[in-house]
Amino acid sequence: MTQKIQNSILSALTCDAYCLGAHWVYDENDLKNLPIDWERLNPAQSMWHKDKSAGEFTHYGDQMFYLLEFIHQNKSFDKESYYNFWKEKMTHYDGYIDGSSRNSLEGIGASSNDLSICGRIAPLLLCSDSKEKFLHNVAEFVSITHNSPLALSASEFFAQVLWMVQENKELRTIIDQLKPKYKELSPWIEQAISKKDFNSFDAIREFGPACGIDGGFAGVIYLLIQDKDFKSILVENAKAGGDSSARGMVVAMILGLKEELTLPKEWVQEMKKYKQIHTLLA
Repeated sequence: MTQKIQNSILSALTCDAYCLGAHWVYDENDLKNLPIDWERLNPAQSMWHKDKSAGEFTHYGDQMFYLLEFIHQNKSFDKESYYNFWKEKMTHYDGYIDGSSRNSLEGIGASSNDLSICGRIAPLLLCSDSKEKFLHNVAEFVSITHNSPLALSASEFFAQVLWMVQENKELRTIIDQLKPKYKELSPWIEQAISKKDFNSFDAIREFGPACGIDGGFAGVIYLLIQDKDFKSILVENAKAGGDSSARGMVVAMILGLKEELTLPKEWVQEMKKYKQIHTLLA
């Protein structure tokens, strides 16, 4: 396992824990007056995560952790086996169960256009020895809970980005190179590039801060092409509100793979499952 892959996974999970405080808070005034410290991990303020304390994950991070556990145990990914593992976990899950998860508990192949699935794919790098295998594993994983053409396309796009960043290719070049191949996504890429120099709060709110790929995808691209340090990008993403974790996890897994881990140590160490994650990545 390379240090880059470890950093990618750890970055995405840390970002989810950081986003918990303001996750799914949409109102602009509420966002500006939240009783949280943007420099630290915070307890959830949204009613959807009302029992979550500082250092815990949203339901996105919890499900990414399940994938990491499965791959650590099996050293490979199999759709049917993982579905059974995931279903057992989710049957006893006491956090928020979103629509895609609820529908998937009834069987493989539920359809959803939510962005969040795209930010959970980094652990699949651990059991994929080629780009083709990685893209296959990503498609199999995504199709369990988000089996829609748009979710499959967006997740493949970000899987391509992940693999190419791992090969030390420049991020903006990768995005420009992939754009013509993903015609359904290219308008959002162009939209993000056109707003590159806009204030992050305004840009993300204009794209759409909700859960869907329609809106969220442009927000991710916008954040990825910013000429700012890793921490600043994640803080600005969280302050924009809405589905900040879905956007942030995609951004974090890519930037975490691109450079040495530069997340604040207190964010990492304040995660409730930090020791377990460290063991799973060892």
